[in-house]
Amino acid sequence: MAINRQLEFDMTSPEKLARWQSVLPFATSFLLVPLLWFGAMMGGLWVLLVVVVTWNAYTALDKVLGLNLENADPETAEDQLTWYKLLTWAWVPVQFVTLFSLIWYATRADHLGTLERIGLFFGVGVVTGTIGINYSHELMHQKARAERWLGDILLAMVMYSHFRSEHLLVHHLYVGTPRDPVTARYGEGFWRFFGRVLVQCAKSAFRAEKAQLARRGLPWTDRSNPFFRYWVLQAVFIALAFALGGFAGVGLFLLQAFVAVFHLEMVNYVEHYGLSRKHLGNGKYEHVLPRHSWNAAQKASNWLLINLQRHSDHHYKPNRRFPLLQNYTEDEAPQLPHGYAVMTTLALMPRLWRRVMNPRVRRWRAMYYPEITDWTPYNKGATPLPR
Repeated sequence: MAINRQLEFDMTSPEKLARWQSVLPFATSFLLVPLLWFGAMMGGLWVLLVVVVTWNAYTALDKVLGLNLENADPETAEDQLTWYKLLTWAWVPVQFVTLFSLIWYATRADHLGTLERIGLFFGVGVVTGTIGINYSHELMHQKARAERWLGDILLAMVMYSHFRSEHLLVHHLYVGTPRDPVTARYGEGFWRFFGRVLVQCAKSAFRAEKAQLARRGLPWTDRSNPFFRYWVLQAVFIALAFALGGFAGVGLFLLQAFVAVFHLEMVNYVEHYGLSRKHLGNGKYEHVLPRHSWNAAQKASNWLLINLQRHSDHHYKPNRRFPLLQNYTEDEAPQLPHGYAVMTTLALMPRLWRRVMNPRVRRWRAMYYPEITDWTPYNKGATPLPR
């Protein structure tokens, strides 16, 4: 009842109504759910409708709408962000119901052939990766335990629960250094990067949690190790997929999980490619600054990705909620020439990617670190610097 009264007040107050309306562009991701169902019911090439929309329609919208260079007040009070928070919370049950009801439906629909089911769940993976993992990323950075739990649920639906540990305990600490698996080295192609991070991130996440427990005098087998929660959640979702669709249901579940992870790692590759923090000696590096992440200001893509492209500010202020993330100019942070949809597509073509991005990395190095003449330790295949 109290929540209902609060929402009623929010809707009738002119100031809060304006804030509610400002949330609507970020809610366009929810429109992907009916598109998934439309494709599932129509069959044929319609099963790829979501893929076309996310890969192409938002790119076209970026061209039409241009850049969003405006910044919200970073000191905005938490109680003024209610609608933005509700957006991320609401996605969890929406994704859960969509994913598992589609498993039930697709494994029973006579009008869907094997290839159509594969195409449909490729599209599901695009949604659970582009939207679901991105929303989990927002939730895992919050202090409230309930929000972190929601993030864990989203990650378990794509079998990538360790991403939370790796992201918070490894990536944010060591971004832009050889100690961070997710920082793509200068010259490193995406396909090599993808194979490397799948192995290294899982290992580094487990080691980071084990080290945290050791500092508290606890073994890795202690029940407070979040990996036990990760494994249980993932097992529950696999069991649910089997209960709803048998082995075919499990196969479709794992297919969308792989596609989701693939999209996550494409984005990870783009976000820090070739950017390095200066090594100060004795295993120490300069503080993380906006210059250590690529920034992109394309308006429509930032609506879809709840400002993920303002990644320079996210690493500078990791706990800042998505509506308050700041955009930076070229003098403060390196700029991507296009939004993530275009850049991740370019990443799949290493030669073209290097042609576009390597000159930008070299200009970035000359601009911020003219005193560094040997970048070998920061490049691909580099031997980690002393710890």
